[in-house]
Amino acid sequence: MPLLQADQLRVDLRTHRGSATAVRGVSFALERGDTLGLIGESGCGKSMTALALMGLLPDNARVHGSLKLDGQELVGLPDRDWRRLRGNRIAMIFQEPMTALNPVHRVGAQIAEPLMLHKGLAARAARQRAVELMARVGIPEPARRADSFPHQFSGGQRQRIMIAMALACEPDVLIADEPTTALDVTVQQQILTLIRELVAERGMALVLISHDLGLIAQNVRRMLVMYGGAVVESGPADAVFRQPAHPYTRGLLAARPNLAQRLRAHRSDRLPTIAGTVPELFALPPGCPFAGRCPFTEHACWSEAPPRVDLDGAHRFWCRRAEAVLDAPESIAAGA
Repeated sequence: MPLLQADQLRVDLRTHRGSATAVRGVSFALERGDTLGLIGESGCGKSMTALALMGLLPDNARVHGSLKLDGQELVGLPDRDWRRLRGNRIAMIFQEPMTALNPVHRVGAQIAEPLMLHKGLAARAARQRAVELMARVGIPEPARRADSFPHQFSGGQRQRIMIAMALACEPDVLIADEPTTALDVTVQQQILTLIRELVAERGMALVLISHDLGLIAQNVRRMLVMYGGAVVESGPADAVFRQPAHPYTRGLLAARPNLAQRLRAHRSDRLPTIAGTVPELFALPPGCPFAGRCPFTEHACWSEAPPRVDLDGAHRFWCRRAEAVLDAPESIAAGA
């Protein structure tokens, strides 16, 4: 039995303009010690999927499908039961630690809180464990800095404190939503190395969410490519990067800046881009969400759900023009 399994997970948002689907039938299974990456441009549904996994969706959201942790169904779970899981069995490193951390509470108390709530530790023992966690994630002078407030730390240190909070109760599943956003390259690498070490040590399952393709390629075993709230391609990370199939995936990879090419290029040359713009949720077609931006779009793409196309191993993508896409050069399939 998988540790965490999503089956046709869908999130609908009710607004004054009607209902919009933010996550469209996402499915995956995670074993202990497994690593899964979610990639896609802003607004593709990555963070909304993460919030669904944590039971932290806004009040106007409705969840459909199935989400199971060790066989326990989480969809429809009362909030009191979610509170027993969050920070205990499922934890999250949020995208922006300055807004995720409470500015009026000392960081030591914030790290200690889940230990007292979920593990029943006394205040003194929880503080000692918080200091140990701060030392583990590389905060200097942790015993003294535990009494500091979030604004007294640098961006990289705040992110480390978020990691310490997420790991306090040794969760089964760790969700990292853009954990290196706005950090310099050196701190990024330190934090990613730390996450890899802790996942390996504790046998946790990791869901890493990012728009950074290099970060995903180096840190996960499997990946999902999302667009318009739907998964358009999935498989082993090395297979997807080696042989991208879906036109959207190809477009993402083609748009990566290449330093060697840029050094040879003229300043007037433009980087490859995906044609068109991301439609808003209310304007997504009922068929393939990439219809219109895809160079292979035909009439049926707008109205009919794309079929799944299986490639080698577990590598697959969803496209009704699969034969034409796979026969075309990658530059054409990417819209370049």
